[in-house]
Amino acid sequence: MSRIVPALLAALMVSLPLSASAQDAPGYKEKREQLAKELEAAQKALASTRGQRVQLESRVESAIAQMMQERAQSLMLGNEQTALQQLDAILTTSQDNLIAQRDRFAALGSAVATRTGAVLVVLLRADSSQAQTVASANVSVDNTPAETRSYTETANRALQMGAVDQLYRAPVLPTAHAVTISVVVNGQTLTQTVNVTAAAESATYVQFAVRNGQLTQTTWTSRGTTPF
Repeated sequence: MSRIVPALLAALMVSLPLSASAQDAPGYKEKREQLAKELEAAQKALASTRGQRVQLESRVESAIAQMMQERAQSLMLGNEQTALQQLDAILTTSQDNLIAQRDRFAALGSAVATRTGAVLVVLLRADSSQAQTVASANVSVDNTPAETRSYTETANRALQMGAVDQLYRAPVLPTAHAVTISVVVNGQTLTQTVNVTAAAESATYVQFAVRNGQLTQTTWTSRGTTPF
């Protein structure tokens, strides 16, 4: 259509008589000028149509590219969501397994403790005849931290009056155990390790005493409800 209009106008201009008499006709110049103007207007309309076509094609291509980008992003988000769901399921299963294992080990530990009846007790006392201040005490059993204790002024007065502090008490297997204590006395750290064998169906006591800036230890076994 865009090519037909200029062609028709050109044909009309060519088909007009070109004789001298025709050129001198009263309406010839006006008709020729009118056809020229129509030809120019048709060419401008054609250029405008071509520009609009290019813009429309550009908009269509941009819309297609945007749709493809949104589709790709949607697929990526879908894959990430699926991966997260799978990871959450794995973590949930692992957590359930860990809880089940913890309950199983706790039940086994309770069963062993019930059958063996072995109990390990760690005590701390201070010599009442010495003016010494105990700041803290740390106890570990078989290289595992068991208890951390800080002592106030009131607690120190109780120790000086002969009080005994029970630092640790728990069921254990009737085997050898390493008990380590670290006590801060008058700003100095005193450390001692004792190897003791817990007896079955008995309570095994390890007592540490602070005397003259040093640690001493005593062990004994009791089958009754009291340590002596």
